[in-house]
Amino acid sequence: MEIRPIKNEDDYRAVLTEIERLFDALPDTPEGDRLDVLATLVEVYEQKRFSIPAPDPVEAIKYWMESRGITRRDLEPLLGSRARVSEIFNYKRGLTLAMIRKLHDRFGIPAEVLIQESALRHA
Repeated sequence: MEIRPIKNEDDYRAVLTEIERLFDALPDTPEGDRLDVLATLVEVYEQKRFSIPAPDPVEAIKYWMESRGITRRDLEPLLGSRARVSEIFNYKRGLTLAMIRKLHDRFGIPAEVLIQESALRHA
């Protein structure tokens, strides 16, 4: 198999088959080097083809809350007040930079997710 860019699904399947054949190749051998190059090609193709958009910031916060047992009350010191938490969760107010920093520092929510714009709903 000649190494070339992956342009379509057939190319992708062919490269995956070749990777499977080379899977046990030792590092620093021609087969190991070939495996590394093919794995890099697959990674680039998958990032382009199967990229998953980042979640909405509010949905990300809700997910983090649910998966880690965080309550709305736990968010109050970070976001300002019970009313402020409600405004954010109802898309009436966006997150400020200070809120994003606090959520990231306290709960480890990725800042790159939190800085995205939410679709605010105006009354």
